[in-house]
Order: sequence, then C-alpha cells, then structure tokens
Amino acid sequence: MEIRVLKYFLAVAREESISKAAEILHITQPTLSRQIMELEAELKTILFERGKRNKKITLTDDGKLLKARASEIVELANKTEAEFLFDDKNISGELYIGGGETDAMRLVAKTIKNLSLLYPNIKYNFYSGNGEDVKEKLNSGLLDFGLFIEPVDKKEYEFIQLPQKDTWGLLMRKDSTLAKKDYIVPNDLVDIPILSSRQFLVKNLISGWLGYDFEKLNIVGTYNLLYNASIMVDEGVGMALCIDKLINLSGNSNLCFRPLKPILDVGILIAWKKNQPLSKCAKLFLQNMQY
Repeated sequence: MEIRVLKYFLAVAREESISKAAEILHITQPTLSRQIMELEAELKTILFERGKRNKKITLTDDGKLLKARASEIVELANKTEAEFLFDDKNISGELYIGGGETDAMRLVAKTIKNLSLLYPNIKYNFYSGNGEDVKEKLNSGLLDFGLFIEPVDKKEYEFIQLPQKDTWGLLMRKDSTLAKKDYIVPNDLVDIPILSSRQFLVKNLISGWLGYDFEKLNIVGTYNLLYNASIMVDEGVGMALCIDKLINLSGNSNLCFRPLKPILDVGILIAWKKNQPLSKCAKLFLQNMQY
C-alpha cells in the first residue's frame, strides 16, 4: 500500500463521493476509481458500498477498519516528514504530546511557551485521553511524549518524574452530607453511588487505600475523562472518585471536592519510548522542561 493511495482512500471516505474526492485531489475521476479498485484488489476485500448514480458511497466494515488504520499511517507519515524538514538555524517541525487530565499540564504549557519564544516555527499537537489511550498512541509512534498519572507501568519507557503530585478525592454536590466533612475516609464510601475511572491500575490503587476490594463499592458508572462525569455529579447521578484541580469549583458551581484520608497523592511523569531516536523538536522540548 502506498501512502498516496491511502490518502486517496481517505478522501473518498471523507467526501462519500468519487467525483468530489477527485476534484479535491485534482485528479480525474477514472484515475481515482482505478486506484480504489486496485487497492481493493490488493487487500482482497470491498471497501465501499456503491449506491445508485449520484448516491453517496459508504464504507463497508472492512473499509471502516482501513479508515482507522490509514488515518494513523498517514498521520505518522506526515509527522515523520515534518521532522526532517528543518535545519539547526531555523528549526521547525511538529511535536505530539498526549496526556490525561492533570494540572501538571501547566508545566508542559510553560515549557512550550518558553520554547516558542526561541523556536516559533515548531507546532504542537495535543491529544487528551486516559492512560491506556495515551499509551497506545505513544507505543505506535503517533505521540512523542505522554503525560501519565501514576500508577503506570514504566518498564517500556524513559521518563522524567515531575515535581507535582495529584491528590485523589471525591467530587460531590455542595448539598451532599459528605460535603460537610474535611476529608473522606473509606467507610464514607460504603453504599453511596460512585462514578469511577475505568482504568484497571486505578482500581488497584483505590483498593489499596480502601483496604478491601474496589468492586465492593457501589459503582454506578465509569468515565475516562472527568468533565462529563462532573455533569453526572451535578445532576445527582453519583459522586466521582477523581483527582483534584480538574473541575472549576469557584463561583456558582454546585460542586465541591474533598480529599481522601489517609491522603492519597500520586506522582506524575512525562514519558517517551525506550530506544526510540528523538527528533530535534523532541530533544529541545526535554532540554527546556523546567522540572
């Protein structure tokens, strides 16, 4: 498979039309049709459901799978190309950084701000997701760096331990009985409806703090990023086990955060794949990290 042909395929998938895609790609419709047919022959599958004339064409199940893979391949190819299109005198390029929700992202932002003053032609791409999402993209080469909240399996990565720590606690409505307390202890969680991160390592962390199996809690829902979970909390669905400083609790907010006790602080690290050469942009980023 050629990158060029994958870009053709993605254009057709996006436009849902051979003619529209051909116009955007500045090639003839017969040429584009032939390229797609040759791609289907190469993969021994049908990628598009062809409708009647002037009808939109849609992806088959195999086409949807190829779209996901092709998007990653093309993105990685573009990233690789960009890494070589600069010199030391006028460094440019792109840096890809992913991370979960944490206030430690401010350190990354400050580093980027300072780096931008010296190298204004570097562009930054951010991806937000939970630890598993970020790990998958870091391992596949789609990210240069991942920002992780512990616990995390570090054996596959080089990493820098950041000075910040995040504190676990309970996000709740201000009119909750537990809101009157300064801290949340394990017995406070018995039988109350709880929203929790769906990450497996987090469950182990909370189990250790509880002193009993996490699964014994009344988990009414899970989340991967906290913003939507905070809406559920605000609507009375449950209380969210989460880290602090992620939701704006000032002003007219109906919510409040109470830390766990014993205090459950977790470290934060920025990681990159072991034995993987870093681009000049990535090296500059590490050199300028203020930690």
